[in-house]
Amino acid sequence: MTALKAGNLDQLGGDVSLPGYHRDDVSVGILHFGVGGFHRAHQAMYLDALMKEGKAMDFGICGVGVMPGDRRMQEVLKAQDGLYTLVQKHSDGRWEAQVIGSIVDYLYAPDDPEAVIQRLAAETTRIVSLTVTEGGYNFHHVTGEFNFDNPDVRHDLDASVVPKTFFGLIVEALARRREKGMAPFTIMSCDNIQGNGDVAKESFVAFARSRDPALGDWVESEVNFPNSMVDRITPVTTDEDREQIRARFGIEDGWPVVCEPFTQWVLEDHFNQGRPAYEEVGVQVVDDVMPYELMKLRLLNASHQALTYFGYLDGYRYAHEVCQDELYADFLLNYMVEEGTPTLSPVPGVDLDDYRRTLIERFANPEIRDTLARLCAESSDRIPKWLLPVIREQLERDGEIKRSAAVVASWARYAEGVDEQNEPIEIVDRMKEELHEIAQHNRDNPLAFIENREVFGDLVDNERFVEAYTRALSRLHQQGARATVESVR
Repeated sequence: MTALKAGNLDQLGGDVSLPGYHRDDVSVGILHFGVGGFHRAHQAMYLDALMKEGKAMDFGICGVGVMPGDRRMQEVLKAQDGLYTLVQKHSDGRWEAQVIGSIVDYLYAPDDPEAVIQRLAAETTRIVSLTVTEGGYNFHHVTGEFNFDNPDVRHDLDASVVPKTFFGLIVEALARRREKGMAPFTIMSCDNIQGNGDVAKESFVAFARSRDPALGDWVESEVNFPNSMVDRITPVTTDEDREQIRARFGIEDGWPVVCEPFTQWVLEDHFNQGRPAYEEVGVQVVDDVMPYELMKLRLLNASHQALTYFGYLDGYRYAHEVCQDELYADFLLNYMVEEGTPTLSPVPGVDLDDYRRTLIERFANPEIRDTLARLCAESSDRIPKWLLPVIREQLERDGEIKRSAAVVASWARYAEGVDEQNEPIEIVDRMKEELHEIAQHNRDNPLAFIENREVFGDLVDNERFVEAYTRALSRLHQQGARATVESVR
């Protein structure tokens, strides 16, 4: 068994791909907040691929942790000289391992906030990237405005105190660069949210302007916030994964990363201090990310919703189980072709037929073991963003909606809190109490669920949608998930 660290790389077997470049030649050009599984399976992997070609050596990554849970990442990466194992799990059972070397430093901000600020303010720092989740951008879930009631944000708005949040750390560094007449770094969000660059810009400008109006104006006019679309299924690493990596590859890794083979990154070319040549390792560098975002939201994300409630009600618990069932696979593909795809703009460089087929294959990968419970979570946030826009656009163009309406009905049935085997369902949603209470009236008032205008807006006023929805809900109650899918697939 070989402990993963720089001095031991030559002891690893030939079935493990190694960095192959001199990591001493790599200098930090990117600070990344939120080093977790996805960042290490995605952005860090692309940079590692460039470095293997002798490129982007001045864009090494320094990770930054601000949350208590980031302490462990700091400890593991320090012990392993920043190295970690990335394993692609293929659907045929093959595991493909590589050691990634693009993370060359890691700072835990609570230990030394000033060290983080100085590194951010250094002229060599050209990109600050983020994977902090949607909630990290600190927008109020009701008003949609930046939440100044957050106590840590309130604390950091005082320029005389030591910052606690990534907003405070990054904006303090920008203020120092501005005072010295230095150009700002680019802030690159890699979070899985629509318009992630625009979201980041809105939050940082709001914070900076509240601290100092002139600084806020400078951030708004001078800092670039490219939008991007990111995609790679990256499950949480389990103890079983660690044990399998030991058994298969002889590597002792404190925090390896497992992922699917597929990866995609579409990135706006909107950088003011240069960037790595990402396009040379498969990144689609474009002028406008929006067509690609819509493709992902309305095909991938909406299809997850299409499979998860029906599948769970039918007794399945993993996405691959549902997608290996021909009935559900046909239903998903037909949703994408007949309802999701007609709402898309042209997507340059993408074969949509191939993309749709690949989605089904990805969902059906048994090695990933993506749980339906995860996909069913936070439906009141997801369905209004991913599926309801498809329904509205299809209604406007007199297109098909029967499958989309059936998916909404499957959510309503799921919200009743018991599956078709009379097993209880643990609903995970910020509105779970309200939704569960409403769903108890589904049988005596079939419109009860969609009368919730906070979620559905005016869709309950559309006769064609109401007819399709109530027909599917009635069949779900009378005949179950499989018969309902069969009737609309």
